[in-house]
Amino acid sequence: MNWRDYISTDPNICHGQACIRGTRIPVSVILDNLAANRSHQEILQSYPSLTEDAIGAATRYAADLARERIVDFGYRVVA
Repeated sequence: MNWRDYISTDPNICHGQACIRGTRIPVSVILDNLAANRSHQEILQSYPSLTEDAIGAATRYAADLARERIVDFGYRVVA
């Protein structure tokens, strides 16, 4: 599955945030729910327009972002 088939951005929808295509559900909302240990079933009940594939696409999108960005955690190595 290619996450690009499920996720889009549009400056006129949700201020350009990445959303599930055809909805106004930001990817970040799905990821926040997963981070809060909500099951896929609970998320699907809360957002009936979502599908299992859309949830999977959100996690693949996040994984791609994590591979592309380096976050400075502020740790300093002392030699």
